[in-house]
Amino acid sequence: MSYIDESLSTGEEVSALFKLHWVTRIPLALWLLLGIPTFGITLVIALYEYLRVRHIEQGVTNKRVIFKTGIISRKSEEMKLASIETVEIDQGIIGRMLGYGNVKVTGRGTSDVLFRLINDPMAVKRAIESISHPAA
Repeated sequence: MSYIDESLSTGEEVSALFKLHWVTRIPLALWLLLGIPTFGITLVIALYEYLRVRHIEQGVTNKRVIFKTGIISRKSEEMKLASIETVEIDQGIIGRMLGYGNVKVTGRGTSDVLFRLINDPMAVKRAIESISHPAA
């Protein structure tokens, strides 16, 4: 069971889960390729990179946005929807061409949640804003 599903409170439902873009797997591919000339030494690093990317969870529920990392240990960043002030997109030229970018959710005070290398950042922004500020 995923962290997001485990952490749901009473009456809370998952509204959207956000996928990482395929470019996040480039380091894994490079470490696998380096495994050939290094006689498999870098395969341990490739395994770590695979597990690191596999254990990233990010999404939005009807009450909060959630970003979780960690293979054995766990680190989560969460923000209640009522605390959201802005949702910003940071997308460079290559990100625009390939369809990925960063989405930063800023809340009251100094808190923020950053989704890095997210697939289709515009859809993520729309999903968060449509839930946090429903049309009247």
